[in-house]
Amino acid sequence: MASYTNFQVDRNKRKNGINIFKKGRNFNKKNDNLTKSEKLMNGIGIWTSFYRSNPHRFVKEYLGINLKLFQQILIYMMMHFNYFMYLAARGQGKSFLTAIFCVVRCILFPETKIIVASGVKSQAREIIEKIDDLRKGSPNLDREISDLRTSTNDARVEFHNGSWIKIVASNDNARSKRSNVLIVDEFRMVDLDVINKVLRKFQTAPRQPKYLEKPEYKHLQERNKELYLSSAWYKHHWSWERFLAYFKAMTNEKSYFVCGLPYYLSIKEGLLMEEQVRDEMSESDFDEIGWSIEMECLFFGESERAYFKYEDLEKNRRLPKPIYPREYYDLIRDSSFKYEPKKSGEIRLISNDIATMAGKENDASIYTIFKLVPTTKGYDRHIVYMESLEGGHTVSQAIRIRQLYDDFECDYIVLDTQNAGIGVFDQLTQPLYDKERNKEYEPFSCINDEKMAERCTYPNAPKVIYSIKGNTQLNSEVAVLLRDNFKRGKIKLLINEMEAKEYLQKLKGYENLPEEVKAKFINVYQQITFLINEMINLEAEYNDNRQVKLKEPRSKRKDRYSSVAYGNYVASLLERELLKKDEYDIDDELVYF
Repeated sequence: MASYTNFQVDRNKRKNGINIFKKGRNFNKKNDNLTKSEKLMNGIGIWTSFYRSNPHRFVKEYLGINLKLFQQILIYMMMHFNYFMYLAARGQGKSFLTAIFCVVRCILFPETKIIVASGVKSQAREIIEKIDDLRKGSPNLDREISDLRTSTNDARVEFHNGSWIKIVASNDNARSKRSNVLIVDEFRMVDLDVINKVLRKFQTAPRQPKYLEKPEYKHLQERNKELYLSSAWYKHHWSWERFLAYFKAMTNEKSYFVCGLPYYLSIKEGLLMEEQVRDEMSESDFDEIGWSIEMECLFFGESERAYFKYEDLEKNRRLPKPIYPREYYDLIRDSSFKYEPKKSGEIRLISNDIATMAGKENDASIYTIFKLVPTTKGYDRHIVYMESLEGGHTVSQAIRIRQLYDDFECDYIVLDTQNAGIGVFDQLTQPLYDKERNKEYEPFSCINDEKMAERCTYPNAPKVIYSIKGNTQLNSEVAVLLRDNFKRGKIKLLINEMEAKEYLQKLKGYENLPEEVKAKFINVYQQITFLINEMINLEAEYNDNRQVKLKEPRSKRKDRYSSVAYGNYVASLLERELLKKDEYDIDDELVYF
């Protein structure tokens, strides 16, 4: 049965894309002697040529999609340059724009082969999902598509004219593909060797339309295209060098185009609310480095005086799964998503940096869970959870520490007992009633400082609190230990947020969770990113005794660093005890041998 839309008047059809074959433009009156079929094909040729030159017009007039001015410009550049790089602020609709380009290219250039890769396969699949959404509102686009699939293992779009779009993984398994257009989304997350040795090798077969067989058209051989899209990143990374190379080539008038569009444009175009931006920038845990990278399209490079180097930290992001507080495991009913109980010989500790005044600059409480895994050389430190809270009452913070202590089966508490931390310490040395869980916690005492232990009036209280009182010598030792352990790979961190989303999306029931709950699952990964950004911002100053003092730039924070640094310090103390015990055990065996 014919569709209802076929019986609409033209003015109603045009809101979703006009019928270009009925558009009343006569470019060549000499065609009057041609047959109807010849006129049709001639018209198609004229319009195809016109729209190839003006793809932004094609998007509006044929697909019925209205683009912002900057999107029109980008579509034009994507079509007319062989090498294209777009650094986008978060929320600019990068996937939407890529989807638009893909369908325009495939329709206007029959038998086009487009490969889309990404640092995370699910990210690339979003482009196919966007195309699926687009065709629902564009009858013309829907008619062009012969098959569309969005499954994880088979995401692709096929067109009646022989064009196709396929998704591949950004690894060695993606070999034996052939393409005319390569799109690498979030290219900063893809290994450079994979791009050069795998993905770019796809580009060996330019499109071969039939007209190239005619001698007069041989000079019109098409070039393959490469498009790279991402947010900015760190200057030590290969993406910075690639950005500079594209910029130099563009300024030398080669077929290269590169641009970075910051969040100001998003606000101007109504894609981002200014009020929302102001709120984010006023949050106590605002990450200035992350903001400049993700929202201002600025590559970040640590200063020459930076004590920690980005590459020493980033290389240790190897842990795919955190350990969550117990209540998280009630939200997702997946057999593979279970709390990880403590293993034999394993030690867990909660390391804390305390703030008591919410909203104060440089002031937020950080709770970090360490899992110490015994090895032949001591303990590997796995940071499996981190939580950031604006400061609060000493009682509420002490209760939160006890909740996490129980949830993670911790053995020790690490606490900076100077300034704000002393109040929380005193609360921990007293019985605490938790109204939320209807539970009373026994008092704890200090294990490493007799004077601090005397503040606990309960003589039988378990000695589990390590009291940290920073001074020049200790702070220097703490910093040196932390940097050394990162360089040696003894500290393992959680993977980045993009990779984490791919892991979480595979869990049954995750996608059905409210967005605010999903955000909590992702937040633990984001905290590690914030930690890294904090640490690479710390600059070293040395006194006459060559002791190091770490100084954060004005208005910046280092509470995550402090929490991790003190936890690592206590882990080193426990490590020395373990190694000393092992030495004694060996001696005993030799004696009795």
